Amino acid sequence: MIEVKNINQSYTKHGKKKILENINLTVKEKAITALIGSNGAGKSTLLGVMSNLIAPLSGEVLIDGTDIRSIKPCELAKKIAVLKQTQHINIRITVEDLVEFGRFPHSKGRLNDFDRKKVKESLAYMSLTGLENRYLDELSGGQRQRAFIAMILAQDTPYIFLDEPLNNLDIKYSVEMMKVIRSLVTELGKTVIVVLHDINFASAYADYIVAMKKGRIIGEGHPDQVITKEVLDKVFDHDFNIVSYQGRNTCLYFDCVS
Repeated sequence: MIEVKNINQSYTKHGKKKILENINLTVKEKAITALIGSNGAGKSTLLGVMSNLIAPLSGEVLIDGTDIRSIKPCELAKKIAVLKQTQHINIRITVEDLVEFGRFPHSKGRLNDFDRKKVKESLAYMSLTGLENRYLDELSGGQRQRAFIAMILAQDTPYIFLDEPLNNLDIKYSVEMMKVIRSLVTELGKTVIVVLHDINFASAYADYIVAMKKGRIIGEGHPDQVITKEVLDKVFDHDFNIVSYQGRNTCLYFDCVS
């Protein structure tokens, strides 16, 4: 279980300009929790604090009852896998080389038979078998994103943090990626926390949604509790139209014309 308690974060050490303000959150286990909100709402910062990549001004994050700051980095990397919004890799590597990086917390760079088995399983799960020797820059955007998810899978952690995994993907690959993220929970029992810009993807695939504005949580709960005109108008400063489709609320970003 991951618990966020009274987290505050600021652009300055004196806390005059808050990025996060008094954030309290308990992450649902074996479920998808989506963080939504406008640019600058604090979504990625919260993800960074929760994964110990950013130190909070105050407050604490507990993982299985232990303060995340007291866990050694190598041990934490066996619990939490993080995929950032942008990936900066300065060397030309193959898909297999990338996925092998996911085993580093376990193997320290010396892969054994079990590590290689995990790499092969991760490649197969992400439908990348046969592409192992292709270089990343030879892949489509969707294939490349699947390769990074395969690396996360090879890390074999119970918690997976994804910061805008649909970034720069077209609608086809975005749907495929959300289906993969859904399967990480339903088939592999992972706990996923994901930052999403597309509200309808959050509504369709998430089990729990946290809506943020200016560093605060404005609403949280089941999608039908958050994907409402009352909540979204406040979060995004926009006049929303909400319709229900197959039991899920969906946003229309235009006025319906008869």
